[in-house]
Amino acid sequence: MKNTLAVFENYKIRRHYDEKAELWYFSVIDIIQALIQQPDYKTARKYWNKLKERLKKEGSQLVTNCHQLKLEASDGKKYLTDVASPETLLRLIQSVPSPKAEPIKLWLAKVGYERMQEMADPEKSLNRARENWQKHGRSEKWIQQRMMGQETRNKLTDYWNKHDITKDEEYAILTNIIHQEWSDLTVKTHKEIKGLKTQNLRDHMTEAELIFTALAELSTRQIAETSDATGMDENAIAGIKGGRIAKKARLELESKTGRKVVSGENYLPPKNSKKQMK
Repeated sequence: MKNTLAVFENYKIRRHYDEKAELWYFSVIDIIQALIQQPDYKTARKYWNKLKERLKKEGSQLVTNCHQLKLEASDGKKYLTDVASPETLLRLIQSVPSPKAEPIKLWLAKVGYERMQEMADPEKSLNRARENWQKHGRSEKWIQQRMMGQETRNKLTDYWNKHDITKDEEYAILTNIIHQEWSDLTVKTHKEIKGLKTQNLRDHMTEAELIFTALAELSTRQIAETSDATGMDENAIAGIKGGRIAKKARLELESKTGRKVVSGENYLPPKNSKKQMK
């Protein structure tokens, strides 16, 4: 876990990376301060407190989805501070009338969380991603596979969202279950093998890894749909079954080729990686 600062225009945004959940959490007050263009922190805090009260009265789950973490304040001391994932922040931003709403959504998409991009503007995010992958030397074949895998992922998370999976931690747990079943590795261990830290694992997968990830998630969704899986327990069972289908296919391929599907290869710059992909 680590705390860092990010900057939106002239506003410093405190954030915390949860390695277990693989999520960035941002200070809600800092985001509010940037949204309403308020240089005074105390005024922004009052605005957030009033907004929290209104949301609670409306029965919104947004406040419930916020957490508290100790973040360093301007006086150098750490205080419990309301934080939220980019997905929760996207919804909060919609509650604040501000000309900075769209710019801060795009900013969060760049510094926060891939899912934020998908929710903010799927088509634009895909176009930006394609251009970025091209700039970093990805082949058209790899890009096509990456985008197809993302579409498969989106359909699965949409299913989860409609079947009582709403918390970021739940998405992370189910994703890890599926990944561990097909690859015999947790997401965290797979990232360590590739020498990744906060980078998106899928952006550093080989074509084969992308294909088996997509197969596992496609299988999981179809199994979940067949049984109308609802909630964590039932969707976890679907994830285990879906992941095992992909694992069986992986083992079959490895037995025929004599090559492991899971790889330590990545797309990190040469100075950061000893296993740079060619």
